[in-house]
Parts: sequence; C-alpha cells; structure tokens
Amino acid sequence: MVLPNYKIGKTLGHGSFATVKLADHVVTGHKVAIKILNRVKIKDIKVYETVQREIKILRFLMHPHIIRQYEVIETPDDIYVVMEYVKSGELFDYIVQKGRLQEDEGRLLFQQIISGVEYCHRNKVVHRDLKPENILLDSKRNIKIVDFGLSNVMQDGHFFKTSCGSPNYAAPEVISGKPYAGPEVDIWSCGVILYALLCGRLPFDDENIPNLFNKIKRGEYTLPDHLSYAARDLIPRMLMVDPIVRISIPEIRQHPWFNIHIPRYLAVPPLDISAQKFDEEIIQEAVSIGFDRKEIVESLSNRIQNEATVTYYILLDNRRRVHGDYSQSKFKDTLDGTFDSTLHMAASQVGYSFPALVDNHRRTTGLGSRIKVDKKWTLGLQSQAHPREIMNDVFKALQNLKVFWKKIGDYNIKCRWVRIHNNNISEDNMIEDDECAIISPTVIKFELQLYKVSEGKYLLDIQRVDGPQFIFLDLCVAFLTELGVM
Repeated sequence: MVLPNYKIGKTLGHGSFATVKLADHVVTGHKVAIKILNRVKIKDIKVYETVQREIKILRFLMHPHIIRQYEVIETPDDIYVVMEYVKSGELFDYIVQKGRLQEDEGRLLFQQIISGVEYCHRNKVVHRDLKPENILLDSKRNIKIVDFGLSNVMQDGHFFKTSCGSPNYAAPEVISGKPYAGPEVDIWSCGVILYALLCGRLPFDDENIPNLFNKIKRGEYTLPDHLSYAARDLIPRMLMVDPIVRISIPEIRQHPWFNIHIPRYLAVPPLDISAQKFDEEIIQEAVSIGFDRKEIVESLSNRIQNEATVTYYILLDNRRRVHGDYSQSKFKDTLDGTFDSTLHMAASQVGYSFPALVDNHRRTTGLGSRIKVDKKWTLGLQSQAHPREIMNDVFKALQNLKVFWKKIGDYNIKCRWVRIHNNNISEDNMIEDDECAIISPTVIKFELQLYKVSEGKYLLDIQRVDGPQFIFLDLCVAFLTELGVM
C-alpha cells in the first residue's frame, strides 16, 4: 500500500538504521534499490539531520556518475528512498580482486570520478567522504559516487571545521582540525583513490592511528617505479600537504595524464544543474507508456517529483546501464563546438613541464594553451603573490593596526581588535576627573583565510565573527589601506 509502484524483492543489505531492498519499478519493469530508514532508529537528532541532508543534496544532483535518487516516500514509521540500482559492487572490492589496475583502466575510472566530483563542486556540494567503498561499479564498469551522508553545501565566505571522513583518505587540514573551504579536501581524497587504483594499496596506512595521522600531516609516502612519468607527477600534486598549493580540478583537467583517451562526454566540465537539457527520446518513450508530454516536460523543468519524472529518469539510467551510452544525455549539448578546442589544448601540451617531480613546493604558471575558466564574482582580496608573501603583508598590517591574532593554520588566523572610546556627549560636558570618565570598549572579532581560487591566484577572505558591522567595515578599510590596495 505504501509503495504501489514497486514490487519489493530480496534484501541487498543491512545497516545500523537502514535496510536496502531490491525492487522492480512496475511501470517500466526496471530494477531499483529502496533504502528503508526506520524513524525510531534514526530518532537521534544528529543521525536524522544527516539523513535529511543527504536526501536534499541527492535530490538536486543529476550526473551520470553520481547515484540517482528517484523519489522519497515518507510515512509515520519509515522513510523510503528509491535509488538507482548498481549491480557490480564497490570499487574497493574491484581493486582488492585485481590488485593495481593498468593505467588506461585506472585513468577512465579516475576521469569519471573527477567529472562527478567537479559537478558536485560546481553546484556547491562537497562530498567529504570520498573513498573506493563509496564508489560503486555498474555492469559496464562505470562508476557511481554514493554515500553523501557527510556531504554539505558550501557557502561563500564560510569554511568547514568538522573533522569527518575516513582517516586513510582524509586531508591533513581535516585531521588537524583546521578550517577548509571544501573542494581541496575532496581533491586530496581523489589523489589517495588514484594512488590506490594504480598501486593496489594506500599511500598512507598504519594500524596505529596517531602514526597514520603523522604520515598524512607530513605527506610521507612512496611512489612505485612502475608508474608512468606523468602519473608520478599528478599524484604528488594532488597529495600536497599545503592546501594552498594543491592542484585544483581545472588544473587536473589540463594535466597530460588525465587527457589521454578521454571520452568525448568527459572532455569538458559538466553542466550546472540549471543548464541541463532533457533527452527527447526518453521523453517520447515515457509518452508511449502513457504519460502526458506536457506534464513530463513541465515536471522535469520545475524539478517536481512525481510518477512522470521518476519514470523518465529510470528509463534514462537503464539505457546508460545497458548500452554504456553516457554521451547521449545532458552532456551532448556542451560538446558542440568545444571538443576540437579541447583536443587542441591537449595536443599543445607535448612540452608540458612536471613541477611535482622537480620541486613539490614550486608551481608553474605557463602551460601554453589553457581552457578558459568561467568568470565569477568573488568577495575578498585577490593576489598573484606567493602565499607566504601575502601572509607576511597581512601580519604587518594587523600589527600596525594593533590587532591581536591567533594562528589556526598557516593561512588561517582569528583576530581580535579592541576600540576604546569615550562616551562623553560633548566637550562642554567633559568630566575633568579621568577616573570618572566612562570608557566603552568595542570589540571586533573576525577571521582571515587565504585560499586558492585558480592557478597562481589567491583570495584573502575577511569574515566578521562578532562586533558592530559598520565599525568592522571601517576596520576593513584601514586594513586594506595598510596593505596598499586603497
């Protein structure tokens, strides 16, 4: 009665507060997975919030390499999450079974992972728990990123401070409790995954957790000799301990190792949610089943969850599974007129230099032909100087303004500024006895964070924590004046 559109089958797995069932979608006959969450078992507020956040995030993510959430049905006792069924199991088991993968096979899986992670970041979602156990393989060995329970939505000017994820895949700044923007920690995890794909083992591993954390903080690992020259460059650039100099996804896309044999639909960044197109053939197939075309198009455009949209996405995903047809979907429109230039970009990098093999702390700025980065507004102070030079100027400016600070990380500081002023109304009313004067201190607390926005460009973010807004703005003006930018 609760799930009239599904025929429930065998149990696929059990969790601490959920059961996953295999089911057939009655209208299309295709298989889905249904996660059944018992409300009593998730009554703990933290677990409930995690479940709700994952449901909300997955509802808006539409990418061929991210698990699809078709619909959510709630009752007083349970929450039923209907999801895409992926048959072949975890990437972790595949690596254990095969050992290290050949670079061509590992590269294709990595290209799909990066495309999915990039799509998340473009839509302001950071996963925070990327690992082979949270990546599934379908029958054609294409990947699906799953388990967004620890993911969160990024907000401009705000930084995460939650230490979460799996220790072996967590970035140094995460296990150290330092603030982080989000994308850089996913890139670190992707670097660990790439190492595992090509080496058959983890770069950082130790039964003793403190020893493991020390290795991660120092970036202590070895690169096997069997890796190609290009792979030996890319992995260290992803596993930079300093997040400021860690490679970004646009830079990964430009790397020669990444661009070898890249499928056409992965050769360009994925579309944002708002720009995605709908597949006309799938719409016609849904119409032939009995749905009204106008209802389907309107529901898809307005992101309404109903039988029509559920049927559309189940049909779309089934075609991909059966035919491996990832190029014939929302990515098709992005390729017109852009693929030739992408090929030209990759071909022009024959003379590409490999900075990670020369010096892990030195970055190159000239790669010849580059993909143009979308222009976006940013709030903060941008600079092309070296991060250490920027921070030195920041400290000098704060010292001149008599601002107290505490270093949270190499590029993150908490600041406190006290303004003491006299509350007397006018000079005529001045109290001659200094001991009787009313002293009213105003305290401004703010945080400074430097992070990387693109190759060779850094953004200094200034965020008020406490204190009057207008006095904070006055302080910002004085700070920028000290830096010589006003």
